[in-house]
Amino acid sequence: MKIAVLVSGGGTNLQAIIDRIEDGTITNTSIGVVISNNAGAYALERAKKHHIAAECIAPKDFESREVFHQALLAALQRYEVELVVLAGYLVIVPELVIKAYRNRMINIHPSLIPSFCGQGYYGLKVHEAVLARGNKVTGATVHFVDEGTDTGPIILQKAVAVEDGDTPEILQRRVMEQAEWKILPQAIDLIANDKIVVEHGVTRRK
Repeated sequence: MKIAVLVSGGGTNLQAIIDRIEDGTITNTSIGVVISNNAGAYALERAKKHHIAAECIAPKDFESREVFHQALLAALQRYEVELVVLAGYLVIVPELVIKAYRNRMINIHPSLIPSFCGQGYYGLKVHEAVLARGNKVTGATVHFVDEGTDTGPIILQKAVAVEDGDTPEILQRRVMEQAEWKILPQAIDLIANDKIVVEHGVTRRK
């Protein structure tokens, strides 16, 4: 299965995917392309180091959002990818791309959905909200992408303890290490090996 990984920043989840493909934890999978909306994203460097095609497709480089959306879809189709992985991609994915990759696009979100998700909950903002609420447990979720924000069918979740003295940055790092970097590769492997089915908006294992 050929995948595209879409990223906006450093690409730590991308690195986790690359590492798990290289060590054989993720099977039947290759990365066809890494796409970023940010030309300065370190994720693009990570891709190049591993001889993976890397492209910047940024909204600001196109005369309209519609043209940008078409360019993004065209790139995914050009690389003939079967699964699109959003790994810290901070651009709203357009409906025409979601429709083209229905149940073939996944996202990693740094909380246990349905808590701390939806509009405005991304990156450190999620962890700030978790700490402000006084939660003792947080985590991460991998889900299929639909037209809503963080509303698609859930594939995997992993809980992570919130510890006394946590700052948003410390908590973010722990959620990445203990949850995101584990369940995102696991979800890709399940999909690549045809182990996940979506029925009536809910996933189940085959």
